Amino acid sequence: MGKMIKISEFIGKHIAIIVLLIALFSLLFPNNFLWIKTSCINYLLMVIMFGMGLTLKSDDFIPVFSHPKEIFCGAASQYLVMPLLAFGLSRLFHLDFALTAGVILVGACPGGTASNVITYLSKGDVALSVCMTSVNTLLSPVLTPLITYLMLKTTVETNVWAMFTGIINVILVPVILGIIVNKFFSDFTKKITGILPAISVIAISFVIASVVSHNAEKILSAGGIILLIVILHNISGYIIGFFAGKLLKLNNAKIKAFSIEIGMQNSGLAVSLANTTFPTTPEAAVPGAIFSVWHNISGAILANIYRRRDSKRESN
Repeated sequence: MGKMIKISEFIGKHIAIIVLLIALFSLLFPNNFLWIKTSCINYLLMVIMFGMGLTLKSDDFIPVFSHPKEIFCGAASQYLVMPLLAFGLSRLFHLDFALTAGVILVGACPGGTASNVITYLSKGDVALSVCMTSVNTLLSPVLTPLITYLMLKTTVETNVWAMFTGIINVILVPVILGIIVNKFFSDFTKKITGILPAISVIAISFVIASVVSHNAEKILSAGGIILLIVILHNISGYIIGFFAGKLLKLNNAKIKAFSIEIGMQNSGLAVSLANTTFPTTPEAAVPGAIFSVWHNISGAILANIYRRRDSKRESN
């Protein structure tokens, strides 16, 4: 077990390099990774969420619900700042309607499951991240269509039931099961806690390989402008979330959760909405497809930065 923990620590310290290499190989040699079906992504995320649950206790959620202003401010940032930022970037780079629609759909979507994974890898407040994702997703059937209509004068339909069951199946059930196992088998969970980050990094690497390989053609043909806009939108979200957490005087773990949750959108939902709302303009789905790749890469890099920052603080 000692060797496995050391390997896990090594993987945790080099998340960014591992993820970048996986993304690069998947992009250049997509055929080698097509065996990782996109239908497996949710199952991989469920494994990671279960691992998160093993590190949590039910008491960890009490502070979150006792300070609802954090969730409220997170929702406000998610549905006000990020769509406006998407709109501003679209105008700044003079995108056509289809690509503008795709970028705005990304900005108007709630945080995705990946934000919980990256918060966990960053050693952030997972309980806060899970609650923010859940609340923002439940608000999305109303706010996402409203924001899209105000900015594009076009209505979109969101499948409320599918989104709700997605939250339950992919996030809540695995986390709750992990908490239960941790409660009744705490000795066992203490022994394996050290290797859980490695399992999470391996799982997220499979997710990235799947997403990149199945979207390699779109990514390579999209052009640098869309990639640049996606990167700017994502990194700006991280920065806005970080300083919003500072203004709210949150602790370090909560600031990390806040930053990641606001910076990472549910790109899968954005792609789905683009395909159903703009079926005659497939380009509208490109920003969401690229974002689904990029945010996993940037999230892993950010997790690495946060972990190194914490290590320096501890050593000092």
